[in-house]
Amino acid sequence: MSVDQNTVRKIASLSRIKVEEEDLPRLEGELNTILKWIEMLQEVDTEGVEPMTSAVHMEMKKRDDVVNRGGMAAEIVANAPATEDHFFMVPKVIE
Repeated sequence: MSVDQNTVRKIASLSRIKVEEEDLPRLEGELNTILKWIEMLQEVDTEGVEPMTSAVHMEMKKRDDVVNRGGMAAEIVANAPATEDHFFMVPKVIE
């Protein structure tokens, strides 16, 4: 798979990134290099390989899922400009 300059423009537009016309050839080359690298990675046989959290085997740090200092809803919303039933009220932004 490879991208052309029109695809680079579309990616930039979708990403809301301003890209100058003179930068398009360089970005086209960089994206094609990345895609070639990804294609190389897809050739690696990963059958039976467990997902890793680190390059070194380690146990995930876990904590007990317990409620601590609960029942503070009134304190949490105390400084909010508008609340209702311990919920923050925000202005409607979508019509």
